[in-house]
Amino acid sequence: MNLEDRVTDLESRLAFQDDTIQALNDVLVEQQRVVERLQLQMAALLKRQEEMVGQFESFEEEAPPPHY
Repeated sequence: MNLEDRVTDLESRLAFQDDTIQALNDVLVEQQRVVERLQLQMAALLKRQEEMVGQFESFEEEAPPPHY
C-alpha cells in the first residue's frame, strides 16, 4: 500500500468518524432534553404529592364529630 492509498484510507476513516461523532452528539442532545423534561415532570409530581399529603393530614387532625 503506497502513501497516497494510506492517506486516502485515513481520510475516509476520518470522515466516517466525524459522521459517527455527530450522530452520537445528536442522540446525546436529544436524551438530555428528555432527561430535563422528565426532571421537571418529577418535580411537579413531587410538589403535587406533597400538597395532597398536606390535605390528608389536615383531615386527620380534625376533631371527631360530636356524636362520638
